[in-house]
Amino acid sequence: MNTTITEESATDMQANRTTGHRQKKSALEQAGGTKGMVYSAMPALTFVVANNARGLKFAIIASVALALGITVERLARKESLAPAFGGLFGVAIAAGVAWWTGSAKDYFVIGIWASLAGAIAFTASVFARWPLAGLIWNSATGKGHVWRADKYSRLYYDIATLVLAAIFAARFAVQQYLYQADEVGSLGVAKILMGYPLLGIGLLVVAWAARASDKRLKTAGLLPAGRR
Repeated sequence: MNTTITEESATDMQANRTTGHRQKKSALEQAGGTKGMVYSAMPALTFVVANNARGLKFAIIASVALALGITVERLARKESLAPAFGGLFGVAIAAGVAWWTGSAKDYFVIGIWASLAGAIAFTASVFARWPLAGLIWNSATGKGHVWRADKYSRLYYDIATLVLAAIFAARFAVQQYLYQADEVGSLGVAKILMGYPLLGIGLLVVAWAARASDKRLKTAGLLPAGRR
């Protein structure tokens, strides 16, 4: 009988590990993974290189064509529609602005001001006592708003939200300076280096806040022990 129980327990543990692995893989796929980071950087890099080599119109065509090719490839691999078309839409809008103004640096202008908007929104959410890091994370994981019942959980998410706000603010400050200096090549480099790499640091802080919050909520009985 003990042998049977042990075998069943081992089977359950293996099943849990397999399920957990699938969940982690799914989350990684949704984030785009390493390939997603490369894909996000390629249109901007192509735009800068092509602009230096052949001028603005060629750079616009090259970046949009590359983004379209990436979208088709991602759809062929049956990735979710949102990130596939989201990347293409973003590149198309940036290229359209540059085409309309006739200035290569305006390819980056929407991203620059979106960073400022992000910095303001994340900072304001802390003062409003609804830190966006906690709101977005717990909504995405189906935990609702129970975390707001614990002041330390709110503090953890306040910290994570302010880190994300600082990342957005840094993006805006650096890229706006380069924009004013008309440094198109440096703008492309800054966009790449301050994109996923910095966001990855922010997400690590959000993950820390989530683990710390869950631990407190489970101890207080506000979150079932089985929820993660």
